[in-house]
Amino acid sequence: IAIKVYFTLIQHHHMDVANVNTSNNVVDILSAPRLSRYESQKRRDWNTFCQYIRNHHPLISLLQCSSIHVLEFLRYLDQFGKTKVHNLNCPFFGMLNPPAPCACPLRQAWGSLDALIGRLRAAYEEHGGNSEMNPFGARAIKLFLRDVRNFQSKSRGISYDKKRKKSRRNQKNIMAMKEVDHQIHDDKNVGANIVIE
Repeated sequence: IAIKVYFTLIQHHHMDVANVNTSNNVVDILSAPRLSRYESQKRRDWNTFCQYIRNHHPLISLLQCSSIHVLEFLRYLDQFGKTKVHNLNCPFFGMLNPPAPCACPLRQAWGSLDALIGRLRAAYEEHGGNSEMNPFGARAIKLFLRDVRNFQSKSRGISYDKKRKKSRRNQKNIMAMKEVDHQIHDDKNVGANIVIE
C-alpha cells in the first residue's frame, strides 16, 4: 500500500510540473510582443527568398548571393503577378482600362517589387549581412526597378511623375486654404477686440 501511495504521489508531482510548464508556455506566447504587419511581411519575404536560394541550381549559399541572383528571384516572382503589362505590339498598349481582354502576361507590379526589395535589404542586414555588400541594394537592382517602373507606366498608361506633381499641387492648395482659414480667424479676433465707443 505504501509503495502504491508513493507512486501515486510521484505521478501527481509530474502532472503538476507538466501543467506548470504548459501554463508557462501559454503565458510566454501571450506575452510575446506581436509583430507589426511590416515585420511579419519582411519575415515571410526573407523565408521565401531563402527557400528560393536553397532550391537554386547550381547550389549557392546566402554569402555567395549577388545582384544576379536577386534579379533571377524577381523574374521568378513574375509568374505569381496580378498586374497586366501590355506588350509593345498590343493594341491596348498605353491604355489604363482596355475595352477587351488580351494575351499579354501578368507581372508583379513595380510598387510591389520596390517594397519587397526594401524589406529584403533590411532583412539581409538584420541576419548578419554586410551593408556594403548587400545584393538587394546593388546598382543593378535599382536600374532594374527603374526600368520596370518606366515600362509599366507606359504599358498601362500611368505616369508616376504626373501623380507626384499632382499630389504636390494638392498639398500646395491645402496649405493655401489653411492660410486663408487662419487669416479669416485672425480677422475675426481683431474684430472682436475692437471697442465701439
